Amino acid sequence: MRDLSALPTAHLHVHLESTVRPGTARELADDHGVVLPPRTASYAGFAAFAEVNGAVRDCLRRPEDFLRVAREFCADQHAEGVRYAEVTFTAASHGERLGDPEMPLAAVLEGLAAGCAATGLEVQVLLDHPRRRSVERFARTVELAGRYRDRGVVGVGFAGHEEHALAPFAARVARAADAGLHLVHHAGETAGAGSIREALTTGRAERIGHGIRALEDPGLVAELRDRQIALEVCPSSNVALGLVPSLREHPLPALRAAGLAVTLSTDAPAETGWSLPAEYAAVRDVHGWDDQELADLARASVTSSFAPPPVQRRLLTGIDAWLAGPA
Repeated sequence: MRDLSALPTAHLHVHLESTVRPGTARELADDHGVVLPPRTASYAGFAAFAEVNGAVRDCLRRPEDFLRVAREFCADQHAEGVRYAEVTFTAASHGERLGDPEMPLAAVLEGLAAGCAATGLEVQVLLDHPRRRSVERFARTVELAGRYRDRGVVGVGFAGHEEHALAPFAARVARAADAGLHLVHHAGETAGAGSIREALTTGRAERIGHGIRALEDPGLVAELRDRQIALEVCPSSNVALGLVPSLREHPLPALRAAGLAVTLSTDAPAETGWSLPAEYAAVRDVHGWDDQELADLARASVTSSFAPPPVQRRLLTGIDAWLAGPA
């Protein structure tokens, strides 16, 4: 059983605002007079989770706040063996809240650049948009992504309540695709397989965030398999939010057995308390997967990423070396 913190991994589904260290959140809360609800290992649904997450987001107000959490994200990911990450950030929401459309993203990118320089981690950014928010805000998200592509923003996507249809956003999605932005959407987490199909059609998704309910539709499974559309599976988050009863009952093994491209991520590590090595360890302990199967999971995360080919090759070489090393 090899050391999972030494496995060079790619982390594809993680929200920056859900990586804030507890100590940092407390300091920022004191600075800004924010009352933080207690964090817990489980939540009574998405609304309870959103309350905690929303309070942490409210602690991010100054450029130095955003810069700090971005730098700390890099340090923490690197310490866990992550060598490449695609971190999601709700830039337009923060810009609207603070009355400065560009400051939050500019500060985060500055912090990520500093953190990457200090650690050797490589990070690219995805900007998300809650489905229940306006088309106009999504348009601002797409515009921001386009303006900051040369600083590491690679794509946009929809998050939040999946019962809200994507049809109103179709024209803006097309514009994002035409601009060369990648498209990655949350789907099949709180809603059924239909939300995944909508993400593929109207949303033009290249990957699916979560996707754990894909097995409800055999035709959809075949399409995902044939097109090799990867699922960003986050077991600890699914259990913490009550979407899956337990890790043992998680559909991860069934998704992989169906031939789907499955990757492993944390989603909200600060809220759940789970690191990426802990996710891999749980797969090994709960489902009995050996190191070869864990290496395959890590490879899928690399090959499904938007990392440049040289970065992918370096990571794949590192995974092979980990597997060839002593157990």
